[in-house]
Amino acid sequence: MTDELLRWRDEFPALDRSVYMVSHSLGAMPRRAYDHLKEYADLWVNKGINAWEDWLPEVDRAAERVGKIINAPKGSMVMATNVSQIQALVASCFDYTAPRNKVVFTALNFPTVSYVWHEERRRGAEVVVVGAGDGVHAPMEELLAAIDERTLLVPISHVLFRSSAIKDVAAVVARCKAVGAMVMLDCYQSTGTVPVDVQALDVDFACGGSVKWLCGGPGAAYLYVRKDRIGQLRPRTTGWFGHEKPFAFTMPEQKFAPNIWRFMAGTPAVAALYQARAGAEIVGQIGVDAIRRKSLRQTATIIERCDAAGWTVNTPRADAERGGSVCFDFASSDRVAKALNATGFLCDWRPNSGIRMSPHFYTTDEEVGRFLAEVERLRTSA
Repeated sequence: MTDELLRWRDEFPALDRSVYMVSHSLGAMPRRAYDHLKEYADLWVNKGINAWEDWLPEVDRAAERVGKIINAPKGSMVMATNVSQIQALVASCFDYTAPRNKVVFTALNFPTVSYVWHEERRRGAEVVVVGAGDGVHAPMEELLAAIDERTLLVPISHVLFRSSAIKDVAAVVARCKAVGAMVMLDCYQSTGTVPVDVQALDVDFACGGSVKWLCGGPGAAYLYVRKDRIGQLRPRTTGWFGHEKPFAFTMPEQKFAPNIWRFMAGTPAVAALYQARAGAEIVGQIGVDAIRRKSLRQTATIIERCDAAGWTVNTPRADAERGGSVCFDFASSDRVAKALNATGFLCDWRPNSGIRMSPHFYTTDEEVGRFLAEVERLRTSA
């Protein structure tokens, strides 16, 4: 079968020396990242302090590149360094005045979400964590029941990192709207492999970053804020780039920028934005719909092979419920994952999940088969 997406393989040098099944954790580096980082460095060398004339516009350009992928309108996206910082930034926007001081989420969220929001209890937040259910699917009935008129915000993952299950975001948004709560969507495990449309979903906030499916490496996270929310919020976690005139150096009070830059906080990590440029451009050029079609085909094949081998599959089988990874487990899977990585078959392993395997648009069908054959060889070897 002809696979048009394989023409992008030459853009990723790591594919010449590895079977790359770990894009859910660290996407392969595009060749052009070398050139873009050199551009950043050359500006620093040749222009000195005047490099900021080029660097600062790159902040908005980086936001717009990701914004096109998740259908965020211009002026609703801002860049940061990581999702922990972003979650804390959003958390700092609220005073948690009773009775609307509840924050509700499930035990299947990425741990950083729980860490950040639990610390807001010191400011008066009531944190309600719904259980993990079967460990694969989000316990939707329990989650929706926990969201009530006292709920301030619901931070949810679009795709669960332990199982690759897609959460019913529309149902959560509908429930939150009915009771006057807000939704913060973590789409780190979806952006770049599962279509995301923040306007259609009508979430209040969304966040993610460059490390995984966007193939941008660490340091270029993003925050989307629905436009009607921007002027309503004043984050306590702030800094000079959140000021309306940062280079006026006025004191002592913060005067927030009237636009999305009020969420900027401190000096941006500009090098990471150059580093992440190529990956976001490539994903944007291919289109996530095309990536998704290939992903569903290859992940379905992986599940079939896992079933045939008798391994436990911890990922939903239904296409509409499955993200870009397949999580499978068996006795000593942690040992096998370590051995795989030592020989260039790149994946990872997580407790209560097993081996996480993730083909991406640059993955061949032959690599899928070769990876699974190597898993079986290592599993049965003495």
